[in-house]
Amino acid sequence: MKNITFLTLCLFSSILLIAQWKPQGDKIKTEWVENIDVNNVLSEYPRPIMERPMWKNLNGLWDYSIAPYASIEPKKYDGKILVPFPIESSLSGVMEQVGDKKEVWYRTEFNIDSGWNGKNILLHFGAVDWKTDVWVNDVKVGTHTGGYTPFSFNITPFLKSRSQKLSVRVWDPTSNGKQPRGKQVNNPEGIWYTPVTGIWQTVWIEAVEDKYIENLKIIPDIDYNSVKIKANVNNGNYGDVIEVSVLNGTEMISNVKAAITTNLEIKLQTPKLWSPESPFLYDIKVSLISNGKTVDEVKSYFAMRKISKKRDENGIVRMQLNNKDYFQFGPLDQGWWPDGLYTAPTDEALKYDIIKTKELGFNTIRKHVKVEPARWYTHCDRLGILVWQDMPNGDLDNGWQRTEYFKGSELARTSESEKIFREEWKDIMDYLYSYPSIVVWVPFNEAWGQFKTVEITEWTKNYDSSRLVNSASGGNHFQTGDILDLHNYPAPELYLYDANRVTVLGEYGGIGLPIQGHLWKPDNNWGYIKFKNSKETTDEYVKYAEILKKMVNAGFSAAIYTQTTDVEGEVNGFMTYDRKVDKLDIDKVSKINKEVINTLNN
Repeated sequence: MKNITFLTLCLFSSILLIAQWKPQGDKIKTEWVENIDVNNVLSEYPRPIMERPMWKNLNGLWDYSIAPYASIEPKKYDGKILVPFPIESSLSGVMEQVGDKKEVWYRTEFNIDSGWNGKNILLHFGAVDWKTDVWVNDVKVGTHTGGYTPFSFNITPFLKSRSQKLSVRVWDPTSNGKQPRGKQVNNPEGIWYTPVTGIWQTVWIEAVEDKYIENLKIIPDIDYNSVKIKANVNNGNYGDVIEVSVLNGTEMISNVKAAITTNLEIKLQTPKLWSPESPFLYDIKVSLISNGKTVDEVKSYFAMRKISKKRDENGIVRMQLNNKDYFQFGPLDQGWWPDGLYTAPTDEALKYDIIKTKELGFNTIRKHVKVEPARWYTHCDRLGILVWQDMPNGDLDNGWQRTEYFKGSELARTSESEKIFREEWKDIMDYLYSYPSIVVWVPFNEAWGQFKTVEITEWTKNYDSSRLVNSASGGNHFQTGDILDLHNYPAPELYLYDANRVTVLGEYGGIGLPIQGHLWKPDNNWGYIKFKNSKETTDEYVKYAEILKKMVNAGFSAAIYTQTTDVEGEVNGFMTYDRKVDKLDIDKVSKINKEVINTLNN
């Protein structure tokens, strides 16, 4: 009888929670909305490149309130919000715009598992946009600024014996601020999209010992059949040891130990190389040993791959993958969702766009002025896709000049604006350093906030010499970095060429096809050129690809087509914004895309 009563109470509680939330608004939505369980939201382990067994997901229905800027915690909250969906999104259950004169308060309660007694408890946020203050049991434990990278606090000293109260305050000025914000603006229109404020990635806790591995830096070297692994250790002491076991499936192929003060180097016999055609990953187990005892252990992985450039027999500087000329071809991927905005409704949805990109015959994605959750990059690593990672733009446009060298001006940023950019760009690179799919860093796009281009490019290259740097995608062009990046809409055009750098077509296409019933803005949508049906749109795409094939031999070493999906008012995607309709003939697109790639790769 007691069991029946308990189950009845659990069922009643679940029904009550569901009744407190539903998607808001009448905009189009993806099919994954139907799979959302408010008691189990984005439940997958959020950091698969460094995984521990003792963790707990805090996503779900929290209290929320929209309050005046710089307020104290409200005594009464406005209602419930589904974390981690941003408050402006349908899936948050709120769908209200906040603005820079207000801020969002969140509140929830959680328990610490009894098996975690005596351990340190880390509170993790995947990403929160933009300035975040955090309280645990009414004690402020820290502040973080930055909208795209994970951060954490050790909350152990502030815990109570029973349930724990977590309060979060977030302020985001969106386009009224100097911070990186990507395509977010207060008044979305055209290529500019709805603001994203507050928590937009998973919130979770994790149990560790006093000494634990904070992060891993993994650097493969296929020329010497080796990989270097640096583990940053919290509270480490001289004499502590890192042990790494390398696995090929269940078979251990190497076991190496080193002091935490050194880089651990592993030699591999005839290593398997990673590529989009064969995305092989080595699994590893990394252990922290102190006084002969294992005090921490994480699961991770790495890939043996190399990205570089080299002049070919015709004098053209080419991108190379694993020391072979390799044409990189893929879509511009904004990473937006009609129901979750920055946040995919499920992990299956997050993975879907990458799978579709592979089906289209591409080998590359340009992640455009947005940074994704860690699981997205792991999906790219496992599925086999190369990634160009943009810095989300911020501040002001300083005048775009794309067709000549040295004609564009640079933005005179304030010292505060410069500081924000430098700190957040470094944080993004630190966060993503060990993901093998990332092969190109893109600090600036089309003159948005572009400043001190040569200095920023050289810093980026020095900070990570293992990848190429595309310093200014689309203009204002300087002879710095590894790549000259041209943008041209709608058809491909090779209107500049650099004999000493890789020349790429960083954006082109934008062929529009509005599909009734699948439009975010039924009466206000656009593409760079628009057609009325799938056949016309596919034919135009194939025509551009045939032009591009000729330009590969003339000098292009990569190309990025706009874009993966429709986004808000833009209707130039391979798919509709709700991902329910493939707008072009997938087989024809895949065939011609592979022909473009093989123009060079064969």
